Amino acid sequence: MNARAAVRDHIGGVERLAREMALRLPALRPDRYQVARPPRALAHRAGHAWEQGLLPVLATSRALLYSPANLAPVLYPRNALVIHDAAALRHPEAYSDLYVAYQRRLLPALARRARVLITVSEFSRGELVEMLGVAPERVHVIPNGVDEAFARAVPDPQVRARYELPERYVLALGTVSERKNLGVLERAAAALRPEGVELVLAGSDRGYLRGSAAGLRRIGYVADEDLPALYAGAVALAMPSRYEGFGLPCLEAMAAGTPVVAAQRGALPEIVAQAGLLADPDDVDAFTDALLSVVADAGLRANLAEAGRQRAAGFSWERTAALTDAVLAAAVAPGA
Repeated sequence: MNARAAVRDHIGGVERLAREMALRLPALRPDRYQVARPPRALAHRAGHAWEQGLLPVLATSRALLYSPANLAPVLYPRNALVIHDAAALRHPEAYSDLYVAYQRRLLPALARRARVLITVSEFSRGELVEMLGVAPERVHVIPNGVDEAFARAVPDPQVRARYELPERYVLALGTVSERKNLGVLERAAAALRPEGVELVLAGSDRGYLRGSAAGLRRIGYVADEDLPALYAGAVALAMPSRYEGFGLPCLEAMAAGTPVVAAQRGALPEIVAQAGLLADPDDVDAFTDALLSVVADAGLRANLAEAGRQRAAGFSWERTAALTDAVLAAAVAPGA
């Protein structure tokens, strides 16, 4: 397993899958998996040489090289690759020119040559078919999971104090990027203040992303141990993104019993389904009204919390690992 993304300090959905699979696949089948981790200094841009050069040598005698974070050694002949989405190709304005050029060069070649191709949602399967030219039957859909800690989460005054949060807040979570559509939340934040609710944005910047969060109160990157309580203490989660291959914050919020207001775009309707409110991310008034309705209506919040918990119960990292193991095992079975 290529665990380059698993050693990064800051975790998004891509890194979360890498970390979970680096733990769970060897635990599931210790006779089958070996995890290759670079030094932490090679987790980001400096690690491209490790991934393209040294990693194929380490995997020379292996039946497959499983890479869960979009990229893999392009010349390695036995890649099993997870491509989460085609965001850099669909929305190049949200990324640096260098990052887009790298993705445009590598992603189509990796997708065509991969022995096994996996993605995280039916929406992303469609994106890979359209943007990378792969046949739909080649793409296995294996959804992400959610940690059990979120289902046990309760509000924690110490966590709230650590991030200087008021008693009532709406949480938005993610990296700052144009495709996250964070500008919509400026109007929502202004509308929530008279209700005694503050809208806060958690997450870090990444150098290859283009975007702005001007006008929003940012609380920075949230440590893993604080995240469940941060969700559980929120009045709602707001996710106005125009493009998501999965939308892990929605799933984590639903597991924690936090009502979700999400964009009716990308994979978010697929993941949230009927367990949250969906609004047009390009209609500022509609998205703001959806958030205000959740904040103002305790009955609606209770219904969404229960629906969210039930929806999230169908997703687990154990299931993700088991489905991944089954797909990889089938690829190396005699006669495959």
